[in-house]
Amino acid sequence: MTDVDRRTFLSSAAGSVAAMALVPNLSAFASYSLNAPLRVGVIGVGRQGREILGELTKLPDVEVTAMCDTDARRLAAGLRRASGAEGFDTADAMLSSGKVDAVAIATSTHTHKELALKCFDAGVHVYLECPLAHTLEDCIAISEAARNAKGVIAAGLQGRANPVYQLARGFYRTDSVRDPVSMRAQHNQKTNWISPSNDSARYQNLNWKLDPARANGLAGEWGTQQFDVFHWYSGKYPVKVFGTGSVRHWRDDRKVPDTVACTLMFEDGQAIQYGATLANSYGGTYEVLHGSNAAIKLGWSHGWMFKEADAPTQGWEVYANRQQFHNDEGITLIAGATKLAEQGKLKDGIGLPHPGVYYALEDWINAIASKGSPACSISEAARATVVGIAANQAVMSNSVVDIDFAGL
Repeated sequence: MTDVDRRTFLSSAAGSVAAMALVPNLSAFASYSLNAPLRVGVIGVGRQGREILGELTKLPDVEVTAMCDTDARRLAAGLRRASGAEGFDTADAMLSSGKVDAVAIATSTHTHKELALKCFDAGVHVYLECPLAHTLEDCIAISEAARNAKGVIAAGLQGRANPVYQLARGFYRTDSVRDPVSMRAQHNQKTNWISPSNDSARYQNLNWKLDPARANGLAGEWGTQQFDVFHWYSGKYPVKVFGTGSVRHWRDDRKVPDTVACTLMFEDGQAIQYGATLANSYGGTYEVLHGSNAAIKLGWSHGWMFKEADAPTQGWEVYANRQQFHNDEGITLIAGATKLAEQGKLKDGIGLPHPGVYYALEDWINAIASKGSPACSISEAARATVVGIAANQAVMSNSVVDIDFAGL
């Protein structure tokens, strides 16, 4: 029985399947060691940048020494979260200050290329939020420049560094799931995507997601993260996408749909069904991969495997405790999971104690310390971003769009 098998934890189920909650061994994470604290700067301290600030402060051997933002109010708010950090109003000033060894970029998508290239030229390590860019041309430019960068360059596609997703991928690529059947995902969150401001110029700057010229809508801004999970698990990319979308709730003259649906098609006939809305929160954010023996559902902090009734019994199941749930038998593998729960490392027994961005940042720092490669490279992120760009183009045109990876 492998280490992965021993860390499987089963919980409740209903219907004709047994549900297995996937619980990774978190003791393998945060294992890096740096000779001196890593001085990290953050470019962009809006909502995502502030979350990154919060997670960086949890990591050992990391010191947030600088941050910059063109918006003075956001910069002030960011500085309140990082004691001792120095604020700058431009990336050039921060990079030339000598105060940073590594930089996390969390600005609006359309600004990524210019900032990323400056950081690459400065020779610092870089964590670049995803999607990488809002155009194919910018994706190509970032990808080409990253190949010659001196530092460790990581892309913020969080699924690849997520311990639950890493564990579940091990099951997906074995006979536990068997023949891949279908894939679907959703992102439902009721929010208007608006940051209020009485200043017209500041309002436009803050609300870039509502500008089709600067952002790629739900399919590009959120879908890119979720599409990459399927790319990573299946080892392939879609070749075309159909999309549709409209404003279903936020009727404020916005030009970006608040509800979208996409079908991403692969060469072999498989497809991803994707839906996202800003008008309703039911179901939240998740991905599901169906196979002939089981389905895997991933919810970023949690993951489950649902076995089919006719799926063969795996060897590791002999080590499991069994518990009846309605008409089905749930199998609970407690080796490792019990210890982690006792240590307070598992939220509600089966979830991760930190948000996904924590593990992506931790992976980046670990790659810096070990002089290794991060979980997600810029080249992989560029391909995922291109899929998101094509999906948004399909939504905006209500048509089928071919996905072109030329130049990557």
